[in-house]
Amino acid sequence: MNETRRQFLKELGVAAAGVGFALPLLDSKHWMLRPAAPVAAATRKQWGMVIDVEKCLREEVRSACVEACDREHNIPHIPDAHDEIEWIWSEPYEHVFPDEVHAHTAAEIRELPVLVLCNHCTNPPCVKVCPTEATWKRESDGIVMMDMHRCIGCRYCMAACPFSARSFNWRDPRPYVERDAEGHPTSDFPTRTVGVVEKCTFCEARLRVGRMPACVEAASGVPGGEGALTFGDVSDPNSDVSRILETQNTICRRENLGTGPNIYYIVPPSVAAALDAGKA
Repeated sequence: MNETRRQFLKELGVAAAGVGFALPLLDSKHWMLRPAAPVAAATRKQWGMVIDVEKCLREEVRSACVEACDREHNIPHIPDAHDEIEWIWSEPYEHVFPDEVHAHTAAEIRELPVLVLCNHCTNPPCVKVCPTEATWKRESDGIVMMDMHRCIGCRYCMAACPFSARSFNWRDPRPYVERDAEGHPTSDFPTRTVGVVEKCTFCEARLRVGRMPACVEAASGVPGGEGALTFGDVSDPNSDVSRILETQNTICRRENLGTGPNIYYIVPPSVAAALDAGKA
């Protein structure tokens, strides 16, 4: 067992046993995720992720992350961009960090591809506006969850999210899910139906069994991709993510909004220098 996995399993610790939610299926199309019962403050953690922008400039790394997520969660491949479902994807730097660019920012920096996903905010506005509690924040580990069975498709959460991190099923996604030779979805993850919202859940099912999120695992499997995505407990000063945050130049998306994103980005020195020069 390598040191990173040993550290991760240590961080998972008591909270993995104390989360206390079930994942009963009504059938292969629906599931009910019930919020965890309140837990003692001593067991609470905040899962977070650090994304190294420079390492993720390689298309192989970004593609591996997206493909792994798609396979893990039976995400449909719908050709119409308007109906596309995305849990992790790439956006140009200027869209991801609008407050970091300016009139003199070079075009090559504005257009840099940056991986984005749900920020699992400390103060998630999506949770506050949901009328059915279909989306909620787990007190045990800070993951912002989605209950597709409770979702009524009002899309208030989509309007409240400042990061556009949620997708809506405008059509039945099941015909577009990857299937095996016998016609079954290639993953056991429950498929969804038309009229519900979905998003990244930090691969909470994997966390329960001590595994890293699919995107983190996939990035590490690409030559040169090790360390492109780092996952861990932000509240633990000894975790890998905390050590990176203490030693690297990192930024969050639109931190001025007060949502408290828990996705952090390591900015390449060349990009940081160019941005600073333009602001001078």
